[in-house]
Amino acid sequence: MTDRSATGTEPPPAVESAAPPPRRRSVTWLREEAGVLVVLVALVVVVGAFQPDFWLADNLTEIARQSSYIGILAIGMVFALAMREVDLSVGGTYALTIVVGALLIRDGLSPWIAAVVAIAIGGFLGFLNGLFTTYVQVPSFIATLGTLSLYKGLALALSNGQQVGGLDQDHPFFQVIGGTILGLPGAVWALVLSAALMTVVFTRTRFGAQIRAVGSNPDAAAFTGIPVNRVRIKALTVTGLFAGVSGVLALSFFVAGDPTVGTGYELMAIAAAIIGGTPLRGGTGSVPGAVLGSLILSVVAASLVFFSVPINWTTFATGAVILLAVALDSLLRRARAARRRSTSS
Repeated sequence: MTDRSATGTEPPPAVESAAPPPRRRSVTWLREEAGVLVVLVALVVVVGAFQPDFWLADNLTEIARQSSYIGILAIGMVFALAMREVDLSVGGTYALTIVVGALLIRDGLSPWIAAVVAIAIGGFLGFLNGLFTTYVQVPSFIATLGTLSLYKGLALALSNGQQVGGLDQDHPFFQVIGGTILGLPGAVWALVLSAALMTVVFTRTRFGAQIRAVGSNPDAAAFTGIPVNRVRIKALTVTGLFAGVSGVLALSFFVAGDPTVGTGYELMAIAAAIIGGTPLRGGTGSVPGAVLGSLILSVVAASLVFFSVPINWTTFATGAVILLAVALDSLLRRARAARRRSTSS
């Protein structure tokens, strides 16, 4: 590329045209995720119109807290999906980090240090997923399906299948991280900070650009010198790391380590990311959209309780709303794309 530029065979405008997309994406992300935001607002308005108590501040705050755990998992999932990978083990990683953190605290380790260790373990488990997927050359879908059972089983074995309790709930770790800060749960603040940080990482850093390039065309990315294997391992490590963060936040709130939690969280995280605009085909993604997607799922779950939907129909109703949300978002995105094409022509 340097030789072509030096000889003048490649016009300068081509370099300029490649720069704007990341900047525009980071500044006007709300426009790109407008469809998801419309669905979220519409759900809140419609449910609240029939059930006014749904709009109570305490209820909305609780919905935000519940969405934080899936939302943080979904943030990590964006990095995997954007590379055409998928991590089905995040539910197991989530459970294992909760159990390990609880065991360490119960055995006398400072909760703050135990939290760091648990998060690091989450990243290490994601790293193992990346190594296995890359060097054993097993599709990530299959590899992480196996490690899901592995990590879940390890959590059950370490805890003897029982909840790990006996933790000091008066410790500042549980009071601050598991409590409220400026009127909002600590988990919500963690979600906001994580989303802000990883939006910058995904849209404005070399690592984020490499993930998008590999997801768009792995062969072309490798041809241009991008270390595809290393990027894949890093991406899956990030996914595992945020599963660890989510587990630590849950531990701080529940003040106990339950090895049975996290069942189905991997599918919820994937659904939240896809609803938020991260396609399975890779090459692009949206961290803010994943957060909005997790909020949609939590609003749906809460609304079913308000409408007294029988528990046997809850999963069906949730799936139906997910399909409607994705369909509406797709229609809005295609409409915007058509307007852009008509304007450019």
